[in-house]
Amino acid sequence: MSTGTRHTAKDAVAVALQVVDALRPHVDRIVVAGSLRRRCLDVGDIEIVIIPRPYEVGLFSSGIATVLEGMEKVRGELGPGCRYTKRIHQPSGIAIDVFMAKPKNWGYILAIRTGSAEFSKWLASKWVKKGYHGVDGYLMKGRNIISVPEEERLFELLGLEYIEPWKRNM
Repeated sequence: MSTGTRHTAKDAVAVALQVVDALRPHVDRIVVAGSLRRRCLDVGDIEIVIIPRPYEVGLFSSGIATVLEGMEKVRGELGPGCRYTKRIHQPSGIAIDVFMAKPKNWGYILAIRTGSAEFSKWLASKWVKKGYHGVDGYLMKGRNIISVPEEERLFELLGLEYIEPWKRNM
């Protein structure tokens, strides 16, 4: 979700790399998603999908919190059950959306957060037709969580050829 201000991809990539470098020691997996992953020329925000490393003390006291607490909070408390937080990077003013995933839902979260919004809605229409639904960051069929560890698995479940991120600008 954008703050309304647009930024050049060049500026956003520099900020994204800085944030990714700071988060990397504290995560098992990290990818910049959203419009940067789709290779857009300008962006409203930076979306990052992570799988946090397990910590005995929880996400609130982790290195992730140390990195993100240095940014202005817009939404999302870092604590047990946190799946999303939005921060404002300073001095750039670029909004940073961080989405927490797990190995079972990584591909699902990454596909949705890569977008575009129209593409994600299109994907959702496809999974509804196949009898799936999304609940709390997971793809479900009935009451069963469907493992989607990679994006390719989501496309496979939907009977679709994999679509590269830069071809998802609908």
